[in-house]
Formats: sequence, structure tokens, C-alpha cells
Amino acid sequence: MLEWSDRHFRYFLRLISRHVLLYTEMVTTAAILRGDRARLLKFHPLENPLAIQLGGSDPAALAECATIAEDLGFAEVNLNVGCPSDRVQNGRFGACLMAEPELVAECMAAMKAATALPVTVKTRIGIDDRDSYEELAHFVGTVADSGCRTFIIHARKAWLKGLSPKENREIPPLRYDVARRLKQDFPVLDIVLNGGVASLDEAATHLQDFDGVMIGRAVYNNPYLLADADRFLFGDDHPLPSRHQVLEAFIPYVEEELAQGTRLQAIARHMLGLFHGAAGGRLWRRHLSENAAKPGADVSVLLAAAGFSPRPSPRKTSRSQAV
Repeated sequence: MLEWSDRHFRYFLRLISRHVLLYTEMVTTAAILRGDRARLLKFHPLENPLAIQLGGSDPAALAECATIAEDLGFAEVNLNVGCPSDRVQNGRFGACLMAEPELVAECMAAMKAATALPVTVKTRIGIDDRDSYEELAHFVGTVADSGCRTFIIHARKAWLKGLSPKENREIPPLRYDVARRLKQDFPVLDIVLNGGVASLDEAATHLQDFDGVMIGRAVYNNPYLLADADRFLFGDDHPLPSRHQVLEAFIPYVEEELAQGTRLQAIARHMLGLFHGAAGGRLWRRHLSENAAKPGADVSVLLAAAGFSPRPSPRKTSRSQAV
């Protein structure tokens, strides 16, 4: 999620869940090879397991970036074949690559030869009028022949012209049935469902049919949604952190970043949903929105905002009560 899943948000999420696999924003091969690599790929070791998502279509460049990712300690390399924006299309990557399955297969083969990391693909179920199941199955089969074994399926088609990226996330209907058919027809592949999943209950239901579930914007808008993920989906019964405990654990990171010149707003914007649905949540959000961008804003803004949300009594959460 461009400009959303940056390193600050990922560190924040890791304080809520120890086990979920996190993803970077999509980073283009050109940016990595010719840009400020240290800034673009910086992450804290606590963020792992962390997958890097690449945008590109040149096999050699992708292979070089995969090697860099392994050297830096990422846990997975993912190729974006799902973003429909005009800027991405102009660079010949993203969803437009669904029209070139042979090229995608070549890219995957090059990356697999360059790294021991898992190499995966995130894709749509079709583009424009090329949205038949037969074309999707041909794409998946062709890419799978390269050795790729994990496909993250955003269960919507994408219109490359006429819809904005936001509209492409909302207007094309979700077709979980298409993704389910892929799993049935390619049982040896890991098929991960993406698109419209809004709760851990929904994720658990989908896991009866799929090998994994990716949740994006629902978690961004309500990060604490992941608080029960470790015990509910991974069987880890470590004590459940409260929202206030998450904030307290995050404060040292924020202070360190502020000392290095990061503005509070760059971090606090990812925290607006921490108290989503909780008492005082609207006041928390308003206080951060109004004060985090002010010159000199520091952790006192976060602490003051937290004062609007009463601390809950300690609770015990059973598996059946999670979410």
C-alpha cells in the first residue's frame, strides 16, 4: 500500500502481532538500483517476518533487487502484478503485466535463481476485458512453471483505463469464487486471498479454502484488529496487549525517530485508528489530527491523546471470544 505500509506503520503493527507477515510498500527496481536505497529499504529487525514488494518487469533488475533484499534480511520477495495506476502502467509493471504471463514467468525465474528467499506474486483476477477464468488460469499456470508456488490473489479484476486506483479497489466486484476455483484447479500452489476481508473471523472462514489471507486497509483503519491474530490464527497464547500497552511500547521508538529528525506527523498518521471502536476513539483521532503536525510536536501529543481513552480492565480472551 503505497504511502501507507511504511516502516513506522510496520513497526507499530509488530507491537500488536508477533506473527503476521508484513509487507513493504511497493518499491520499484529503478528506485532501488538508482535511488536512495538506504532510505527506501530501511527497516527495523523487529518488523520481521517482512516481505518486500517489488515493482518492475526487467528480469535482470528484479534479480539484482532480490539479491539485495536477501542481503538486507527480508523474509520474502513479492512481485506486484496488481496495481492499476497510470504511473505504474507507464513503467510497464503492475496489473498490466497480466497481459504478459511469459514475461512474468521470466521475471520470477530470474529472481528465484538469484535468491533463496520465497519469491511470490500478487495479482488480480483479470484486467479490462481479459477477465475470463481461462486467461487467469493460463497466467497462473505459466508463472507457476517458473517455479513460483505462492500467488496472492486480489479477487477483483482491474480496469486499466477509466477507473482510479481507489475505484479499482471498490467498483469491480469481489469474486472469491474465482480465487476458490484457482485453489481447486492448482492444489499444489499456495493461494492467498486478498480483497475485502475486514475481520479475523472472516479470515478464519476463508482459511478453510485458502492457504493464507492478506488484509490491507481494514488493518490500516483499525490496527488493533490484529491484537487477537496470534492466538486466534497462530495458536500463540501470549498475554494480549491493551491499546494503551501498545502505545507505551511504541513511545521509545517514536522518541528515537524524533531525535533523528523524523516529524511526529509522519508516525502519528498511522496511529489514528488505534482506538477505533473504543471509548474516546474519536477524541484520540481528533487530538492527533490537530496537534501532531504542529512544529515541535513530540510524544506528549500522543500521551495527551491517550488520556481521552479510558484504560480497560484486564481481560482474558478465549479463542471463541477473539474478535
